[in-house]
Amino acid sequence: MMTAERQKGKAMTEIVGVRFQNSAKVYYFAPNGLKLPMGTKVIVETSKGLECGEIALANKEISDDSVVSPLKNVVRIMTAEDMAHVEQNQQREKRAFQVCEQKIEQRKLDMKLVDVSCAFDNSKLLFYFTAETRVDFRELVKDLASIFRMRIELRQIGVRDEAKMFGGLGVCGREFCCHGYLGDFQPVSIKMAKEQGLSLNPTKISGTCGRLMCCLKHEQSVYEELQKITPRIGSLVKTPQGKGRVEDANLITGKLRIRPEKEEDMPYTVDRTEVEVLQKGKGRVIKEDKSLKKLEGK
Repeated sequence: MMTAERQKGKAMTEIVGVRFQNSAKVYYFAPNGLKLPMGTKVIVETSKGLECGEIALANKEISDDSVVSPLKNVVRIMTAEDMAHVEQNQQREKRAFQVCEQKIEQRKLDMKLVDVSCAFDNSKLLFYFTAETRVDFRELVKDLASIFRMRIELRQIGVRDEAKMFGGLGVCGREFCCHGYLGDFQPVSIKMAKEQGLSLNPTKISGTCGRLMCCLKHEQSVYEELQKITPRIGSLVKTPQGKGRVEDANLITGKLRIRPEKEEDMPYTVDRTEVEVLQKGKGRVIKEDKSLKKLEGK
């Protein structure tokens, strides 16, 4: 069956999607004539050399507009020898982790080693670490290079990156979004939490990583649409019971609490579909809270 894009005459390219270790992001590669079902372990050509990965998207044709050319190739399906080589590299990574931790302690560096990755072709050892400030690790690199006799690279990452690497369960009981499917982090702000009417208690709006939960960004577009159809707080409205001002609004349910013009009358609740806005209000006043700004970091 022809795809809609091919029917429209668009140029198409066959691709497969590959996911690498500790990454939810899927990268496109040329299948190189191979039929590769999901879950297949493969060796692929990257800008950093040969790497092993897993097929996360089977052979598929997509429009050339969706591809960054030229595509790198899938070199081969992983063999038993490749599997054995990967296991050897994993042992190298464990030893490298132990050695690096010892050297960090000896040099009294203020950094936390998070993970070590050995390139498939043994051309490089990559050490991931977190730190509150910038760290001078030049001497540490020399120590490691003299021991392992290969290229050494140290990369400082944020606490969100650390959570993405190792994964876990969020407060919702599901796998971390960043580890399961989120390709790249999107900026999340305190303003989003305020606009969504959430408690500004850091334990309520931050994830295991200690930063604002990614789902605030996922849901923000819905709240922005609801704000367009919901009268702002302070708006003068006409309801079946008479005129009044919006005292509170629930964006999800659409329920509005109305303060009648006559002070002796009690407030009442109506649905947003039952009111006519006579005069727009200013809405909730969102003040900047500098004490919570650190939750927005990486």
